[in-house]
Amino acid sequence: MADGVTLVKTPEVRPEDDKSAPRQWVRQRIDVLVCVAYVLCAGYLTAGLWQGGPDNRTLSVNPNDQILIEWFMARASRFWVGDFSLVTDRLNAPEGINLMSNAAHILHGILLAPVIAVAGVATAFALCVALNLAGTAIGWFFLFSRVSRIGWMSAAVGAAVCGFGPAMITQSNSHLHITAQWLVPPIIYCVVRIFRGQRPLITGVVLGVLVASQAFLGEEILFLAALSLVVFSLAYAAFRRNDVRKALPDLVRGLSVAMAVGALLLAYPLTIQFAGPQAVRHLEWSVAYVADLRSYVAFPPLSVAGGGLPAPYDVGKLALGPTEYNTFLGWPLVLLVAVLVGWLWRRRGGVVPAVAVTGIVMVLLSFGPRLVIDGHNTGIWMPYELIKGLPAVDGALPTRYAIVLLPLIGLLVALALDRTFEGRFTTVAVPVAVTVALIPLVPLPLPTAARQPVPTYFASGDWQQCAAPGQTIVTVPLPEPGDPLAMRWAAATDTRFALPQGFFVGPYGAHGTAAFGVYPTSTSQLLTKVRKSGVVPPIGAKERTQAERDLRYWKSSCVVLGPDPRQAELRAALQALFGPGKPVDDVWVWKL
Repeated sequence: MADGVTLVKTPEVRPEDDKSAPRQWVRQRIDVLVCVAYVLCAGYLTAGLWQGGPDNRTLSVNPNDQILIEWFMARASRFWVGDFSLVTDRLNAPEGINLMSNAAHILHGILLAPVIAVAGVATAFALCVALNLAGTAIGWFFLFSRVSRIGWMSAAVGAAVCGFGPAMITQSNSHLHITAQWLVPPIIYCVVRIFRGQRPLITGVVLGVLVASQAFLGEEILFLAALSLVVFSLAYAAFRRNDVRKALPDLVRGLSVAMAVGALLLAYPLTIQFAGPQAVRHLEWSVAYVADLRSYVAFPPLSVAGGGLPAPYDVGKLALGPTEYNTFLGWPLVLLVAVLVGWLWRRRGGVVPAVAVTGIVMVLLSFGPRLVIDGHNTGIWMPYELIKGLPAVDGALPTRYAIVLLPLIGLLVALALDRTFEGRFTTVAVPVAVTVALIPLVPLPLPTAARQPVPTYFASGDWQQCAAPGQTIVTVPLPEPGDPLAMRWAAATDTRFALPQGFFVGPYGAHGTAAFGVYPTSTSQLLTKVRKSGVVPPIGAKERTQAERDLRYWKSSCVVLGPDPRQAELRAALQALFGPGKPVDDVWVWKL
């Protein structure tokens, strides 16, 4: 089609046949400028993580998940030295955890290993937050401008919606497995190439590799991308039957190859995830994260119209937390989308109807099993009830189905602007309407706060006087889901020693279902009470015998008390349990 997006086969243009080299030179520089602009925007939004150094800053909305991700990335960076497995004993010693059952950021850690080795895992985390935003926008820009043949300015605006929309900003608060969407545009590009009959077998191989790679970035996004592609394809086929019928042989060949390659690469990891040690089953809490109907017309707090998030980040009744503003699009954008769908419906060869159908399906699924309006559960049945509890489905929170809307809206905006800018429909109404709808959603910098540095004892490597690499150190406080601080200390050593307990998803819920963390031991419970109350209870032979048993269970002969507001009380309790400790650097050590 000359007027908009088409998925039908188009002839490939060889570089030697292209007579417009000067024009290509200009276009390449425009591409560079657009990409630089995205990187600068991402840098501005994450500036708070760099002020004073990433080691001393944290995302104040979700600091515990940041510690978790830093530990995961440090663990994955050990891939290059051979100290890595999909079930690791470096957390929840001695039982370990299943990395595939957690959002373990394996590919992030592998790719950023040089940064972790040179500048530390906190720097790698800050870089990852920014690169996920910029990389996602860049991927969609090239997909829109190259594959959909949308003008660069229109494509740039649409891709900005994809990379910096409300869902991307809210998930940037330490949910980097959700914002790591920069492989999704290449995946879609491969599907389009196969549909067009452009080397379907080779493209199928590339597609299989990309799908497997995305699984190690974030399986939740891979699931949402696959589901939305299926819905889009079925809707497109309903409007363009002849095109789909002609492309069917190539689709069968290319997608079969992709499935074979993906299955080959993921066979072992998925076996570990679902049948390996520490594998988890049903995520019972997932159905609690549903979208409120009114949230779709509300402005996200992390935007110009929202005015920012005042501490303690009270999100009211429209979302369960400040990391889940996935549906906060604002009423101007919702109205704009409805108008653009009606305006472009018959002009885009089945693409816009397919976009509309996909968007409606994802909106309905985002409501969860029952419709909630303004915080009130109406009891009205929703389609999510049909898939609730299915294997792998509960791994994606219902409200996150709305994340798919950003690329769909970005494409609609790009198509509408392209029709205007390219002179096909000269009017100022579309650019003005897009501006009015998007300006309120301009994101604000991510909220950050200062955090204490890693104790010198761990940062300097002195911990190796207490335990050899691979052995267990019992830190006090012990890491747990509500306070995983010690995991940050371990991450600073590239997870070269093991920790008991921890913040992770494991099979410790009812009947072996998924739960955060593990059952605390008696010694752990005692120390937690001391830390919370500041009162040291009577400690006798019974408590000392139990502490010895717990240390044997953890396979540790070393206890380290780190800096803590209750350090004096905790030191008294530890002395009653294990005898006098030794001050080393900025910690106390009991080598037993």
